[in-house]
Amino acid sequence: MPAPPALFAPRGTTEDIERGDVFQPKFGSDGLLPAVVTDAATAEVLMLAWMNAEALALTIETGLAHFWTRSRGRIWKKGEESGNVLRVREIRTDCDQDAIWVRADVEGAGAACHTGERSCFYRTMSPQRTAAGAARLAPAASPRT
Repeated sequence: MPAPPALFAPRGTTEDIERGDVFQPKFGSDGLLPAVVTDAATAEVLMLAWMNAEALALTIETGLAHFWTRSRGRIWKKGEESGNVLRVREIRTDCDQDAIWVRADVEGAGAACHTGERSCFYRTMSPQRTAAGAARLAPAASPRT
């Protein structure tokens, strides 16, 4: 795994990580960190994606969300094909700095999901079951209602 960019400090003490003012992200053994993305204006959850050190650095440096696509095995700038880029307004980290929360504006057609949906979370678990017993999915109501 490549060395982390200089904008990430080495991991310090628990006190440094939980209360300090220096960014010390903890990437998983696969080199990835989960990133929750919400709409900056509405707080609607748009997607969950993964970032490696390079994607996180590009996101911080450019103000546009970049992720690691596990299926393609490469860096992916959100919207590079669809035009639905995520312009970052704020990045937060959790208490132990092993997850990221990106608050962003969706540009283009306003769809954050590759399916064309506004959010990747466009279905709910239904109490209904298939004949084999599997849970069914149903369209989710708009979070604004």
